[in-house]
Order: sequence, then structure tokens, then C-alpha cells
Amino acid sequence: MTELFLNMSVETVDWSRAQFALTAIYHWLFVPLTLGLALIMGIMETCFYRTNKWFWRDAARFWQKLFGINFAMGVATGIILEFEFGTNWSNYSWLVGDIFGAPLAIEGIVAFFLEATFVGVMFFGWERVSTGFHLASTWLTGLGATISAWWILVANAWMQYPVGQAFNLDTMRNEMTSFAEVALSPFAIDKFFHTVISSWIIGAIFVVAVSCYLLLRNRKHTVEPEEENEDGEYTSNVANERKLALKSIRIASIVGLVASLLAMHTGDHSAYMVAKVQPMKLAAMEALYDGGNGVGLTGVALLNPFEQPDYASGEQPPMKIEIPNMLSLLATRQLDGYVPGINDIIKGGWQQPDGTTALSLNEKIRRGKAAIQAISAYRKADKQGDELEALDQKGKFYENMQYLGYGYVSNAEQTVPYIPICFWAFRVMVGLGTLFLLFFAVMLFVSFKKDIQQLPWLQWAAMAMLPLGYIASEAGWLVAEFGRQPWTIQDMLPTWVGVSDIQSSSVILTFFIFLVLFTLLLAVEINIMCKAIKKGPEFEGLILNELSKKIFNV
Repeated sequence: MTELFLNMSVETVDWSRAQFALTAIYHWLFVPLTLGLALIMGIMETCFYRTNKWFWRDAARFWQKLFGINFAMGVATGIILEFEFGTNWSNYSWLVGDIFGAPLAIEGIVAFFLEATFVGVMFFGWERVSTGFHLASTWLTGLGATISAWWILVANAWMQYPVGQAFNLDTMRNEMTSFAEVALSPFAIDKFFHTVISSWIIGAIFVVAVSCYLLLRNRKHTVEPEEENEDGEYTSNVANERKLALKSIRIASIVGLVASLLAMHTGDHSAYMVAKVQPMKLAAMEALYDGGNGVGLTGVALLNPFEQPDYASGEQPPMKIEIPNMLSLLATRQLDGYVPGINDIIKGGWQQPDGTTALSLNEKIRRGKAAIQAISAYRKADKQGDELEALDQKGKFYENMQYLGYGYVSNAEQTVPYIPICFWAFRVMVGLGTLFLLFFAVMLFVSFKKDIQQLPWLQWAAMAMLPLGYIASEAGWLVAEFGRQPWTIQDMLPTWVGVSDIQSSSVILTFFIFLVLFTLLLAVEINIMCKAIKKGPEFEGLILNELSKKIFNV
């Protein structure tokens, strides 16, 4: 088996990674909007339940319609993503399937069935169930989507921080030793909250952008006093649409502002965890070649985005502007704390957060190869019935098991992520996150203090924020996944070990098939979404009011 891993085609590895990245990127275009809209439409239906005003019912149904369109597309891409673990990454699935498969199975059996069950009640049960049960169904649909995200993120977090597992020499598989450690690892908790909260930001941006579009198309309309009835509801479709847009902007701005503040907090704690368990990722994010005590946080630097820098020289990127001591504070919670750079991690000798001294890369490679040799020797001794030799080799393996993944590494360059992507994607994420915080604060202030309909430039700016939200979200995942490279599982399994033994031509063919398929799905979703938004909300309360008038007059 080890010989097979070492002879994997580089082209197969690269194209398998590209195909998985393609699927994940497209899938993540749908997921955050699902999670974000679930919260906002739940709030609006709660307003209907508490006030019994049909306006809120119509508002909830409008956003639920857009939620449903996006939800369907997300399911289609998500299923393909999970299948790729078996088709393109079968060695990975074989080695860690006992651990990685558990959260995926729970996600499919429990969470997906929860949301799939109640999403039907949410869409088709308005006239069939009580308002209380329907409200519960709406919140349970959002809860099911969030629980699905939890188990997916638990699986991803385990790849970043593998805990609760042990390698079985006899089966050549990693086996789970503690489900609680896997499901409740600090890395998983941080990743879950940061990801879901950032999805709330996407949902809030979407609602504000769509609402501003509704205002722009009705900007010439002014609401007259006689258009408002005794219940505070309007008697014209245009006036109701304007009211829906204004109320949606206020609710979404509150959600977005709170979520932006929470995302900063969870992001800070996530970075702290990265510093503890993935120091190479942190060094790549900061283009930190040589670390030290009291290290500053880089604001900007002229780092070439298309070329891996010469980190071995230790020469800093040009035009580097940093905040003194801030990286040490974020990474160690001390102003003079030690933060290792890329070269320090390769050379070793620095004190790790657990108090041990870091080994050099060469020593890790040596121990990893010793573990691989012990596997072969153990299997040979076990086959020959030499119990003493098998026991001796087993001891040697477990002595070096921690560095097993390094046994497949041949040079330092293989262990360094592509620095430009990590560096710039991190700054795009943080920069846009700060922009969103200011944006929601402004929108919230204007929606309460001024007539936002008289500020068309602000409405256009809100619509322009929508693609920026997705860019920030994808940038966050680029940091998380590119920073982990070359590991499919941190320090345990390099990418070229986990890939399936298949022809690269097969992967290339399916890559372009998926590219066309996903692009068509995205185009279809955008087209359906735009038509639904252009059609606008349907105010059943207004229709029923008009019908009652006609019946009364008759």
C-alpha cells in the first residue's frame, strides 16, 4: 500500500484537488444564503405570529420563496461533493472513513431528514396547519440546515485538527476512540460558529440588496395617508412593497450588524486556535518567514499574488506596513509572545504552546519514514508468525506514529502552502468584513432616521455589496483550505497519499463536465431568483381585504 501511495500521478493529484475545489466553491455559493435566510424569514414569521398582521405573513412567504430556490440548488451540489470522497479520494476514505464518515452519516440521517421534513410543511402547510406549528416548522427547517452545517464542519475541523482517533496496524485504518472529542473539539466549535455567523451576514446582505432593489423600482411612489388602514396596513400593492422593503432592511441590518460583531470575535478565537495547532497556516497568512517575540500584524504588503516568494532568504515583502506586537497578542495573548515563521517551523527548535520543543522538518521526515518501515516490518513479521519481532516493530511504529505523514514528504517546499493565496485571501476576508460592519451600521441608522428612499446612491451601494459578500465568504474558505496544504489531514496524510488510483484523464473529463453542470445550475438559479424578485411579493392580506370589500358591497 505504501508503494502505491508513493507512485501516485502528480497530474491525478492536482486534477482531483481542482475538481474537489470546484465542487466545494460552487456548493458554498448556496449554503450561506440558506443559513442566512433561514434566520431572517424565521424572525419575520415570528412577527406574524405575535402581531397576527398579514403583512408579516406575506413578507415571510416572499423570503421563503427565495430560500426554497436556493435550498434546492445547494442540495444538488452537496450530494456530488460527498460522492467525490469515494471516487477521487478513496485512499483517504479507506484510511479515515471510520472517523470522517460518522459526522457525514449523522448529517445525512438526522439533520437532512429534519430539514427535508419540515421544509415541506413550511412551504405547503400555510393553510393546513396552525400558525404555531407552521412557525415551529420554519424554525426547525433553519435548525436542520444549521445542524447539517455543524456535522459537515465537524468533519472539516477534524481534518484540520485530528483528535479522538488511533491508527490500527492490523487494519491499516484510523479508528475513532472518542466520538465526543471529534464532535466537540475546540477547533470544530470555533469553525462552526464563525462559519454560521458569517452566513448570517450573507443572508443579511442579500435581504438588504433585494429590498433596495424593490425601493428603487418604486422610488417615484409616495405613500399617502389614506393608503393606510386602521390596522396600520396599506391598501395598495406598491405601498406594501415599499413597507416590506423598509422593514426587511431594518431587520436584516440588525442581524448583519450583530453577526459582523460576533464574526470578529469568533474569527479572533479561530486565529488563536490556528496559531496553536497549525502554525504553518498562520505563517503563510502573514507571509511571516522568520518569527520571533513581539511580532507585528501585517496590514498590507506588496506580495506578488502569482509567485511563491523566496521565504528561505528571510527577506520581507516590500512596502510592508504592520501593527507592532499585534500578531503576538492575537496568537499567544501576550504582547511579547513568540510566533514562529515558516523558516522557524522548518528548522525546529522553538517552544510549542504545549511546552515541548518543536522538531525540525528533517527529523519529522526521518521519524515518518521510520514509522512506514515499521509498518512493512510488522506486517512481514506478523505474516511469518514471529510474535517478538512483530511486537518490536509495533512499538517502533507507535513511537513514531505522530509523524507518519511526514514519511511521504521529500523536501521542505512540499510542506509550505501557497503563500500569496493565503496572504491575500485573509486580507480580503478581514477587509470586507470590516466594510460590512460599517455598511450595516449606516443602513440601520438611515432606515430609522432618514427616508432611505431619497438616497438612491445608498441603495445602489447596497446592491453592489451582494457579490462582495460572496467574495469574502469564499476568501475565508481559501484561507482555511489552502493554509492546510499539503495535508488532507493535518500532519497525518498528504494529498498525494489520499487520492484514488485512477487515470488523470477521467478526472479531467469529469472536471469539465462538473464545470459546465454547476455553471448551468448557477445560471438557472440566478435566473429563477431574478424572476421571483422582479415579480415581487404577493400580498394575500391585501387581496383578501379587497375580496371582503366586494362581498360586503354585494
